[in-house]
Amino acid sequence: MGNGTATDLDATLEKHRVELTGYCYRMLGSSFEAEDAVQDTLVRAWRGFDKFEGRSSIRSWLYRIATNVCLDMLNAGNKRARPMDLSESTPLAQAALSPRPDHTWLEPMPDARVLPSTADPAEAAVAKESVRLAFMAALQQLPPKQRAVLILREILAWKASEVAELLGTSVASVNSALQRARATLAERGDTGADAAVSDPLDPEQQKLLERYVAAFEGYDMTALTALLHEDAVMTMPPFDLWLRGPADITGFMTTLGSACAGSRLRHVEVNGLPGFAHYKPDPEAGGFAPWAVQVLEISEGRITGFHFFLDTKRWFPLFGLPLHLEAESDQVEEGM
Repeated sequence: MGNGTATDLDATLEKHRVELTGYCYRMLGSSFEAEDAVQDTLVRAWRGFDKFEGRSSIRSWLYRIATNVCLDMLNAGNKRARPMDLSESTPLAQAALSPRPDHTWLEPMPDARVLPSTADPAEAAVAKESVRLAFMAALQQLPPKQRAVLILREILAWKASEVAELLGTSVASVNSALQRARATLAERGDTGADAAVSDPLDPEQQKLLERYVAAFEGYDMTALTALLHEDAVMTMPPFDLWLRGPADITGFMTTLGSACAGSRLRHVEVNGLPGFAHYKPDPEAGGFAPWAVQVLEISEGRITGFHFFLDTKRWFPLFGLPLHLEAESDQVEEGM
C-alpha cells in the first residue's frame, strides 16, 4: 500500500469515527470502552483492507467489525447501570458514600464524540434521544445481539436484510430479536423520561437552566426546591447512593455535600441533555477545582434528575475541560 493510498484510507476510515463511537457507546455504555472499541475497529479495518472485496460498502464493513469487537467485549457479561437500577433510594438519615468499581456504571459522553452532524432535524433528534441516560440504561438490559439489532434497526434505520447480513443470520431472526428487544424496553417504561427535552432547548427550558445555575451557584436551597420535580432523583457515581425528592436532595447538599457551596458551573453538551462542568472552591490552591460533570433531566418545566459524575480525572479531559478555574477577581485583573 503506497503512502498516498494509505493516507486516503486513513481519511476514509476516519470519516466514520464519530458515528462508530456512537454505535459502540450505545452497545457498551462506557465512553472509554467505546473509544477503545472504535480504535480497535479502525486498526483491524486498516490491516484487513487488502481482503475487503467491496461486496458491501466500507461503512457496512466497519459496522460489522465494530459489532464483533463489541460482542467480544460484552462476553464478560457486565451490564453497566445507574445507581437507581441497582438499589432502592436511601433516606437522607442513612446516607453513606460507598463507591463501586468503575465498570459498574453507565458513563457520560460528550455529544460531539458520538453525534455526527446532520442537516436532518428528525435524524438529529433520534440520535440525541438514543444517547440519553434513561434510554442508554435500558439498552444495557438487553442481551448483546438484541441490543445490536435494536440500535441498527431503530436508531440507525438499517433494513432488516442489512442487519441480517451484518450478523450472519436470517431476516426472521432479526425481526424476532427486534420484537423481543422492544418488548423489554416497553416493560421498563422509563426510557422516555427525558424525551421532553427539546432540541434546541425551548425558551422555558432555557430559563429553567438559568434559574438552576443561579440557585446552584448561590447554593439557594429554597430556589432549588422550586425547580425540582417532587420525584426528582440525584445520583453520584461512583457512589451507589441515590436520593429521591427535594427534601432529601437539598438536605444532602447542605450536610454531606456542603463543600459545594460557592461552586461554579460551565455549560457542556452531554448525552443529548443539558449538562454542566461543576467546579467547587479549592481552599488549597485558590480558585475552583473540578468536582463533577452534571447531567440534567427535565420534564414538564421541572428538573426530574440530576446526575453527578464525580471521577473528574477521567471526565474533564474527555470533555476538553480545564482542571482548574481561577477566581473571577483574578481573571478580571488578568484581563485589565
